[in-house]
Order: sequence, then structure tokens, then C-alpha cells
Amino acid sequence: MKNLKFYMLVTALLSLIACNKDFLDSEDVTSATEQNFYKTPNDAWKALVGVYDGLQRVWASGVAFPVASAIMSDEAFGGTGNADGFGYQMMDEFDKLRSPSDENMFGDTWNLYYKAIYRANMLLSHLDGVDWKGNDSLRRTYEAETRFIRAYCYFDMVRLWGNIPLITKPTTDNVPQASPDSVYKLIADDLVFAASNLPATSYGVQDPSSRGRITKWAAESLLGRVFLCYTGYYNKADLVGTVSKSQALAYLEDVISNGGFGLVDKFANLWPAASLNNYVGEDNKETVFAIKYTFTSDWNGNVDGNQWMVLFGIRVQSIYPYGMGWGGATVNPKLWNAFPAGDSRRSASIISIVDEGLNFQNIKDQREYTGYCIKKYTPMADEAGRSLAEKMGGASFMISQYQDYVSIRYADVLLMAAELGAGGAQNYFDDVRRRALGTSFVQVPVSKANIINERRLEFAGEGIRYWDLLRQGINVAASAIAESVTVQNGGVNTTKTILASKVIETKGLVQIPYTQITLSDNVLKQNAGW
Repeated sequence: MKNLKFYMLVTALLSLIACNKDFLDSEDVTSATEQNFYKTPNDAWKALVGVYDGLQRVWASGVAFPVASAIMSDEAFGGTGNADGFGYQMMDEFDKLRSPSDENMFGDTWNLYYKAIYRANMLLSHLDGVDWKGNDSLRRTYEAETRFIRAYCYFDMVRLWGNIPLITKPTTDNVPQASPDSVYKLIADDLVFAASNLPATSYGVQDPSSRGRITKWAAESLLGRVFLCYTGYYNKADLVGTVSKSQALAYLEDVISNGGFGLVDKFANLWPAASLNNYVGEDNKETVFAIKYTFTSDWNGNVDGNQWMVLFGIRVQSIYPYGMGWGGATVNPKLWNAFPAGDSRRSASIISIVDEGLNFQNIKDQREYTGYCIKKYTPMADEAGRSLAEKMGGASFMISQYQDYVSIRYADVLLMAAELGAGGAQNYFDDVRRRALGTSFVQVPVSKANIINERRLEFAGEGIRYWDLLRQGINVAASAIAESVTVQNGGVNTTKTILASKVIETKGLVQIPYTQITLSDNVLKQNAGW
């Protein structure tokens, strides 16, 4: 299925690597330990595979970043089952009182991010002990990939929690929370290193077997995103004194000029559920960076599947071509209505139960039913209702979804460059809109407001909108998210209210798991509002 079977981890290997035999002052020659493992480039390669695997696992349980991003934005509501707990409503409404017992909703998420960071730090701390046999370029490449993944994890975490421990070496110390500036400084330094030390191999000539690995273009693109998020949310002129606006733009322009990427001709063909037989496939020319998944997850510790996408699926019912899921992140009707006439992105991004003539029968089991679901990331089924993941050999539709998460698309690079004032801003803006609108395209002037609106439509359901709102200021975000709207809980019309004051009180951040605060002996402090 995958060109790159790159993320399959021998779990026992890494657990042994993490051991430290303090009681024995001699080298253990019968098993891999921290003492004897990091010696050869092949050892480093195995550890790098483990780092990639750590990234793949960060959303294997708990609340996945794309899920939280959709639900906290103005794109979707919490949804899920009508008899379920109210944790997703607590998150959606930024209100602890909606589910006071959910004190550790993000507990698994927190743990999995730090496990991924631990793997990265372990490899980075042992690179100097490897005999590279003079191949310094390979050493820099491995370091760059590892530092990108560490930066990627910290960028998610600092956006979610704001105040987190910054750990750069393997440690068991009780580390206090660092300032967001310190975290962003590490992110910036790691990404600048990655951008400077990864090969500048364009997409068109890249060896297909290596697709899925981090590239120079992924690092440069993520630097653009980090710059916009940090400077917007914290109202700063540059990225912690490390990357200026002109430098951030230069990184993005490098991707545009030299990365070899392009827009796929038809927007719908980017998404399996929107295109069926016309799907262009993963690793297409628009994919700058993706977290890769395959169907081989099992119940014995293999975590290779997309285990969060099932939350987006139609509530406990397969309706061809859509597979069943848990009915979370029900789409806000105002997003459906935001698309202009002729915009192909609406039907490619959102499932409309009524417009597609779907016979949804579980409305009494659905909370916050709106008639709309996220289509870009939804499980799929055949005409007999059988999960495609299971049909391909997966253990269960719950853990074996195989669709990659496309974290950075080329369209995002174009719109970020346009927002930062590129000389070709109008052309970049037009290219994205022209694909979506086809014969309905009419040029509108490029401006920040128009770009932000375009991003809302282009990236609906991709985990980007919430952060685009926050980087315009907490008051702007609160105003967009707050509303009182009618939804159906168990088929009964119900008023749902999200208060702007709650978004502002929490500063748009999520709850730090209370177990972590307890384990730290209250060294960690809870975020405001939680």
C-alpha cells in the first residue's frame, strides 16, 4: 500500500534502547541497550524509524489535533452519541462546567506527544556516538529529520496548551512549564536547521520510494506557518528574533520556485471520499508533508492506522460510499452556506445528508445533528456496507483507517506567501480560487481579509481554520466561534450556545491534564478557565 514502509516500528527494540543498566559497568553484548546501540549508521536509521513512528502515534488515542482543531473552530460542533458524555461539548464550548469530570480529556494526547519527543531527543543526544565513516551529510540529514519532528510536535503542543515543559534531552526530572517564547525558539531553531540541511530535491525528480520522508520543502513551509501563528497570536513582529517576515516569505518562495509542487487539477480528486475512482492518490504533487498511515494496525501494539478519522464518520451507519463512525465534529451549517455558488470545494469537503439523498437512520443516537459531516477525512465502505479498511485486511474500521493526514498542501504555501506580501500574491491567490470556481471564477483583489476567507473554504476540515482565527487575535476568534444555534439532540431541536467570554477566558487554549499537574506535585499550573 505504501511506497515507504517507513513507520513500522519494532516496539521491543525501542523499549530496550530506552533501558539503562546502571547496575552493570560493562557492555551488554546480548541485547540492544542505550550503552551499545547507537554505534553505526544502521543503528541511527532504526532509531530514526522510531522517531517517525512516534509522530505517527501521537493521535492514536486521546483527542487528535485535527479533531480538536475542527471542533474548537467555527467549522464544527462536538457531536458524538446522544447518550455519550459531554467531553466534546466541554471542548467545543470552552466550558469546564459542561463536563467537570473530564479532567484528563487530553491526557493520552499529552503523553503521546512527549513520548515522540523522547524518541527524538534520544536520537539527537546519541548522534555524536555514531561512527558515520565520514558521511557527515547523512548525519545532518538524520538530525534534520529528527529536529523537524520534534519541532512539529512542540508546535502542536504550544498551540494547544500554551504553557508546557520544554524538554530537549532525555530526562526524568520534574520540568516546569517554559514560556511560549522559549518553546517557539526551539521550534524555529529546529526548523531552520532542517531547512538548511535537507537536500533540495524537487518533487518531480524525487525517488518515489522516499516519499513520506521529511523534505527541505516541508521544513520551509512549516516555518511559514509557525511564523504566521506566533506573530499573530502573540502580536510580534518576527519569530522570536530568529525568522523575520522577509525570511519567512523567502522560505515559502523557495518552495514555490524550486520545490516542484503544483495544484492538482480538480479539488475533489485530492480526497478519497470526494472522488472515488478519480482520487489522485497519496504523495501527489500537492502534498508537501503528510503523516502517513496504513491499514495494518492490530490489537497487539501495531499502531500504523489512522485511528482518529473514525470520529468524523457518520454516526454508527455505513451509507455508501461512506463508512460508519462516531458522529463527532458535526459540521456547522454556516460553513456549508459560506461557499459561493459554483465552488467545487463545498461538496468535496462536506457530506450533506439531504443533498446527497442519504438515508441516515440513526438521528436518535446522534447529538448535535446538523445534517452535515466532514468529507475530506471520513471512513469509507463498499456498496455492501463493508469497511474498506477491513476489506483491505485491517483488523477493524476503528483502528485501521489508512488515509494519510495531509498536514501541508501546496495551496497553503501559495496562500501563506500571498499573505506575507509576495510579488506574485495576486497570481497565487487567483490560482487557488480558479481551481475551486472553474467557470464561475471572478477575480477579487488579494488582501489579508480575502485570503483568510479563502483559507476558510480551501482548508475546511483540515485542522487549519481554528489557528487562522486565533492568529487574528483572541477577540476575533471568540467573535467568530460564539453563537446560539439550533441543533438536534436525539432528533429533538435544542439550542446550543457558545459564549465568546469562554473563548476569551481560556485564551483559546485547552485543559492541561490534571493527572500531569498531580504527578508534578503542582509544579505544572493549569491554564486559565480550566
